[in-house]
Formats: sequence, structure tokens, C-alpha cells
Amino acid sequence: MRAFTLSLIAVSSLLAAVPTQAMSAPTSPVPPSSIVLVAPVWQSADGTPTAAAMAVAARIARAAEDGLNPAHYPLPAAGEVAYDARMTAALTAFVADLSGGRVRALAGRPDILRAGLAPDPHLAATQIATASDPLAALQQIEPNGADYRAVKAALAQLLVAPAVQVTIPLGATLDPNMEDQRVPLIRQRLGVAGDGLLYDAALQEAVKAFQATEGLDADGRIGRNTQTALNEGNTARARRLRVALDMLRDRPIPQSGPRIEVNIPEFQLRVLNGNSTTMEMPVIVGRRDRQTPPLRTQLTATQFNPPWGVPERNAREDLLPKLRRDPEAVIAQGYRVYQTIDGERQEIDPRTVDWSTVSPRSMPYYFRQDAGDMNSLGQIKFIIPNRDDIFMHDTPNRGLFGRDQRAFSSGCVRLGRPLDLLEFAIGWNQTRIRTALSARNTFAVPVARPIPVLIEYRTAIVGGSDTVSLRPDIYGLDERYARALEAAPAHMAVR
Repeated sequence: MRAFTLSLIAVSSLLAAVPTQAMSAPTSPVPPSSIVLVAPVWQSADGTPTAAAMAVAARIARAAEDGLNPAHYPLPAAGEVAYDARMTAALTAFVADLSGGRVRALAGRPDILRAGLAPDPHLAATQIATASDPLAALQQIEPNGADYRAVKAALAQLLVAPAVQVTIPLGATLDPNMEDQRVPLIRQRLGVAGDGLLYDAALQEAVKAFQATEGLDADGRIGRNTQTALNEGNTARARRLRVALDMLRDRPIPQSGPRIEVNIPEFQLRVLNGNSTTMEMPVIVGRRDRQTPPLRTQLTATQFNPPWGVPERNAREDLLPKLRRDPEAVIAQGYRVYQTIDGERQEIDPRTVDWSTVSPRSMPYYFRQDAGDMNSLGQIKFIIPNRDDIFMHDTPNRGLFGRDQRAFSSGCVRLGRPLDLLEFAIGWNQTRIRTALSARNTFAVPVARPIPVLIEYRTAIVGGSDTVSLRPDIYGLDERYARALEAAPAHMAVR
């Protein structure tokens, strides 16, 4: 056994010079031809694979269970030249991806968190090869968190589910007791028995259950969002579960102390302390053409009765059309217009401008909305410094919080219960908060200690009883991650 251990350590020392990965899959260990073995590790004296080699090879061949592609870990054939080196290379790459995540980072995705605590893949390969039970040793390096196990179980169900895709034509909302040509397709999609075109009570209950698992309003009405969710086939859903599994690998253990997390596709904010959720509320995030970016920042201060300096894009695309239609209505909403004259920014009367001649590409005006009941930021702004000028805030338009899909803002995060978050952030009670707000003065209150804020993008949600539901990939970030996850390792691209 000692000879085998020394042999594999020698192999591992050669492999250790190879980086694990940067943007997608880890760089493969050095080509087997450059590895010199002291003694066989995975082969018996007669050159046949050992029982450990066959067991580990069978486990790697099942990498799809882990959301990984077995083809990324090419296994050698029995009797192949450099069998030992190729077997070690495959195991090392598999261990690196399984424990540390295959996609370690993506540009613009600071919410892909890695703790850097995954075991060294070369040392782990050594320990697995020399263990009395290699499969048990391999299992030790696999993530074991509750969410990971739940997502892996959900993926396992999809991998054995029928791959039949039922396409339901998008159309008008279908309400219970209506007759529609799409009803048989919906029955087929949800596995509900029945004949005819009537949307009956049995199908309605199945639709409600489906809506609940998808984070949709479980009202039984089959609108556009429900139709779109029904049309996502098992192959597409499995692809997104693979993304979720990879994001859960080597995640940092939650630290004690409060933090704020916003999950964009879930339209939800949570205040957490360790693993405990102490507050939860709905949020509105950026629409598809004005996305809320994933962020890692801190809540540093709050502002009461904030004015709003209108960003250039909002001025071009939102305010200019309104000014062309009715400058008086814009004035009534508390907007002020400024122009730089003789090097100084001066306020001008918007009624004196012929807005039909103003080009949105070279608009020489600046806009500011006064604090007040009409202000787009509402009564409270939460300052979370970042280069995208994103913040969390109140809103005077509360009706949109009743929608199940809430991507309506220009990028900032609108809060369902801003006064509750304010009470948490600065420690004032509701009476003191409301008194200060009623004075209509604009002022800032810093938080006693900056509070970590994570704005992340996770479409796989683990709920009660470890049920897993998928939210729509509203920005296509799952798709981008999936492409990185599926990309061939660099060493395979040049072979």
C-alpha cells in the first residue's frame, strides 16, 4: 500500500502545477504522456484494472447524476497505454468540478459565491485511490447541504421522466369551466385523466398545484405566465437544475450577524441571521431591458423623503415622450428641468422648450423630481453603494406587488414593506419613522454598522419538504451559465 501511495503522490505532484479553472471548466491535468509513474495504482500486476478503478470509473460515468457531463472526464480503456495516468487525470478533474464547482466565475456574476474550501483535487484523488473504500472516500468530497440534496433529487426525477414535449399554443387566458382546444394538451402535460374540451375541477386542482410549485399565483387561471411554464420541457428544466447544482457547490457557510439577500427571479427580499430568516417581503426588480444586476455590497445609509436625480436613460426613454405630450403633467409630478448655461446648471421652465425638436441622443437637459407623494422613490431610499447606481427604495405605485411576475422597474429594487426594512436597518420604531416622514424634510440616517447585501440570481427555489420549483429565467442568466457549464474543457478542445 505504501508503494501505491508514493506512486500516486508522485503523479499528483505533476498534476498540481495545473490550474483548476477560471471562467468555466477547470483546465485538465497535464497530458498523461508527460506523467511518469513509479508504480501502477489503478492496475493489477497483470495490467487489468483494479476493483477500485472499476468502481471509480463507474461513478464518474454517472456524472450526469451530479449535473456534470461524463464526457468531460474521459476514462481510459483497459490495457490502454498510460492507463494509470489517464485514470488519475479523469478522477482529478471530476473531483475538482464536483467539490468546487465547474463554473468558478462569470463576468458580471458576483453572486456566484465560492468559499475556496473545496479539497485539493490532486490530494483528494490520492486519498480516494488509496482508500479501502474508494466510493465512500469519493462521497466525502461531494456537497452535502440540504438544498444541494433537494436539487439533486429533483434532477434525478427529471432524468428518468419521459422526454415527451407537449407544446401548448399561447393564447388567451383560460378560466375554469371554459371549453378550449388546448385543454387536452394541458391534461396531457399535467397527467390528468379526462375527455373533452372542458376545463373541469380536476384539471383546475392540478393547475393550481403546478402554479404553486412555479411561484405563480395559484388561482387556477391559465394565463400567459402559466402557459409559458407549462411549455418548458423536462430537458430544459433539467438543464437549469444542473446550473442550480453547480451554483450550490463550495458555497460559503452563512456567518452569524444580519444580512440582506434579494433573489431577482424570485422577486423576494429576505433578512437573514445565519440560516434563520427574520424578515421576508416581495420586491419589484428591473424589467428585461433594464435589468437589476447581481451585486455584492452593503447597506450603509438611508434617506428620508428623497428627491430623484433622473438617470439619462430614463430621461431619454421615459420623460421626453411625456414632455412632448404634456409638459404640464410632468411639472405636476414634481419634475424640474435644468440646463448648463455659461458653465452653470440653471433651472428652466419646461413649457418654454419645443420638446419635439429635442433629440434623445443628444439631450442637453437634466431632470430632478422633488421629494413628495409623487416621487418615484417613494418616502425612503436605501443606499447600497455600487457602480451601477442601483439602490433599494419605496414606491408610490403599490399595485404591482400583487402580480406574480414583478420585473417592472428600471433596475432598482422596489420594496414591498420599506418601513419594516427601515426599522430593522436603523433601529427606529414605527412611530418615530412615521413622524419623521410626515415632516417632509429630506435627510439621511446612516446605519450603525454596514449590513451585507447580496442581490443574486437563482431560479431553483427549495421550499418546504425539500420541494424544488423553478422560476422563469427572466434575464437569460441561467442560459449563459449553462453554456459555460457545458463547454468542453480546454484540453479536450485541442485534442
